[in-house]
Amino acid sequence: MSDWQPTAPREHLKARAATLAAVRAFFAAREVLEVETPLLSSAMNSDPNIESIVASQLGRQYYLNTSPEFPMKRLLAAGYGAIFQLCKVFRAGESGRRHNPEFTMLEWYRPSFDEVAMMDEVHALLAELIPSLPRQTLSYREAFMQYAGFDPHAIELGDLQARSQARLAWHSAVRNEMLDLWLAQVVEPALPSDRLVFITDWPPSMAALARIETDALGVRIARRFEAFYQGMEMANGYFELLDADEQQERFQQDVRQRERSGQAIGPLDERLDQAMRAGLPSCAGVAMGFDRLMMVLLQEGDIGRVISFTTDRA
Repeated sequence: MSDWQPTAPREHLKARAATLAAVRAFFAAREVLEVETPLLSSAMNSDPNIESIVASQLGRQYYLNTSPEFPMKRLLAAGYGAIFQLCKVFRAGESGRRHNPEFTMLEWYRPSFDEVAMMDEVHALLAELIPSLPRQTLSYREAFMQYAGFDPHAIELGDLQARSQARLAWHSAVRNEMLDLWLAQVVEPALPSDRLVFITDWPPSMAALARIETDALGVRIARRFEAFYQGMEMANGYFELLDADEQQERFQQDVRQRERSGQAIGPLDERLDQAMRAGLPSCAGVAMGFDRLMMVLLQEGDIGRVISFTTDRA
């Protein structure tokens, strides 16, 4: 095949168009407003796990959106209510069977929802696309206890390093890096593939933009979830943090981590900070990889089969 040709067959693009329409109908029926926010941002995502793509315009440096989260939260703070967006996002260096540097994200926010109500809505949406879809919820602790054999909240760093070296032939001085690898290589592949599995109650060090609370066992946990289906991460949701000072401290922690790792550092999103100080309503939000959803619906193992052109043919 010559590289001018599309990577997805026409029938897959027809299915993609039908799914886009079904998603929009789902939210229209629930009176969730579709919005569009800028793809160019003057701020860079500070998350050490995500690298931005730089773009220049009229002598100014911008960053292609890695997620629409920050401008959507500004709409929430301005009182626009329940909103959703289907848009392109961009992440440098992410390329492979399940990744393309440019991909489509479905993201939505629900004022008055917490992460439990949001998981219900994620399941409701997917159940319209995958009939009779069962669901299961495991806490992060339960998932690790069942499939990795240890409590991720209680394990000592030295014990975790020893287990990581023995099982994964690798260890790190950074606790989260080891837990992420255990999740990706041990826990995630062992999850049941015949149901949608929500993993909740993450370690506080992985809270990102979620609230942190104390659970029934007296352990501090982040009120976020990830959803998995057929061996793939499908969605990532938060009961959103409202405290602007706490958010700024987390951004600064990201910056210090990026400095230690020698990663690029860019301006933080001051407009998000202003919006949070103006008052973000209590809400939950979730991001879902639309291309991964299409891979599941079409039973394809390569993202190139569900998008018209991969970046190497752009």
